[in-house]
Amino acid sequence: MKFTFVSLFPNLIEFYFQDSILAKARKKNLFKLSFVNPRDFSENSYHKVDDYKIGGGAGLLMQVDPLYNALYFIKNNEEYEPYFIFLTPSAKLFNQKDAKRLSKKKNIVLVCGRYEGIDERVIEIFANEVFSIGDFILTGGELPALTLCDAILRNVEGVLGNTSSLEEESFENNLLEAPSFSKPFIFERKGQSFYTPSEFLKGNHAKIASLKTTLAFCKTKFFRPDLFLEHKRKK
Repeated sequence: MKFTFVSLFPNLIEFYFQDSILAKARKKNLFKLSFVNPRDFSENSYHKVDDYKIGGGAGLLMQVDPLYNALYFIKNNEEYEPYFIFLTPSAKLFNQKDAKRLSKKKNIVLVCGRYEGIDERVIEIFANEVFSIGDFILTGGELPALTLCDAILRNVEGVLGNTSSLEEESFENNLLEAPSFSKPFIFERKGQSFYTPSEFLKGNHAKIASLKTTLAFCKTKFFRPDLFLEHKRKK
């Protein structure tokens, strides 16, 4: 599997893959990375990549030409057909189902906007999908692109050491993950004791599973009533 990040600031992205699980997976060649900077495809002598909006409005916009040239280059120089994903607040929210589905793709291109966004014509020409990671604004698309990449890669076989952990994660069956606990069983600080639920200590896996389901149900109902209603609807 390959990820190509299209960004004016590739150094913001590269460092993320130097440690932990994804660094190990990259060394095992479970995925490859490449970076394309639209500034390298600017036809302007100053490598300009931004300009004012037509029709007015605050801020600058990523121009058509440099980004088009960069994406056209990618489209025509890849072994596998690239799947172009643009990151923008004006889009569908990315979710776990998307992460699982996209983990089957061979070649994903993540296009990171900057300034006040991307000229809409480039999106119309190249985009296979457009995603947002939430109802808030960031200074650029690099963090959302990393978020998608991380979420997708966790579903690629071999990236996680224990694939069974995927089965208990949040958003399976439209439920949040149940609370988790580690040793010690009793945690004491400043005269207070904090306990692990006693059922977790008895070794009855059926009862533990039942309790986890109940806790996940309650947690979802409290924090994500939208998911809770979806879970109830599909039961």
